[in-house]
Amino acid sequence: MLLRETFPAGAFQCNCTVLADLDTRDALVIDPGGDADRIAAILQRHRLTVRAIVHTHAHLDHIYATREVKQQHGGEIGLHADDLPLYDGFAMQAALFGWQPHTPLPVDRLLVDGDELVFGGARVRVLHTPGHTPGSICFAVDAPDSDNTNAAPLLFSGDTLFRRGIGRTDLWGGDARAIVRSIRERLYTLAPNSTVIPGHGPETTIADEAQQNPHVRAA
Repeated sequence: MLLRETFPAGAFQCNCTVLADLDTRDALVIDPGGDADRIAAILQRHRLTVRAIVHTHAHLDHIYATREVKQQHGGEIGLHADDLPLYDGFAMQAALFGWQPHTPLPVDRLLVDGDELVFGGARVRVLHTPGHTPGSICFAVDAPDSDNTNAAPLLFSGDTLFRRGIGRTDLWGGDARAIVRSIRERLYTLAPNSTVIPGHGPETTIADEAQQNPHVRAA
């Protein structure tokens, strides 16, 4: 059975998720943008072991607590190679907002399109969706709960797709055409009932966004 606990973390309220297989207690931490103590509390409450700490992209608000989570709980740090310049530029990003800088720990695994993240009996698919940043990726879970035949697939869309919105493309590496293409060709082709957990803000579904998102409609 799959456990999912999502909460807004840090000053920019990035949606951080602890995703775990409760049969094996293996877990992923997705986008630890802050509040490492809250992440620790979830892991302790459910007696979880972190297998990987993965990121939809490397903006500061999605990686700020990565070092602390890794040092406290272990797990491989995963990121797409095209966002390594952002990740390695952590101190510069922090300086822009007056945040406390620190040296990021090395990335253990460079994620690529089509990769599968395995934790316990659960699997997460990696979708490369450039546009917000060159290395933006999304995480798709096709069968989140084998005990519940009505469970919808999950999509962790980072800052690529929001409820009635899309990610900014005016920052370093942003590409307006690429993000539209990523959404139409990679995300809107997923199961319409997929629950979308964006990088910020409320959840939505693929069907709702394909029909009602004012920025990108299904082709």
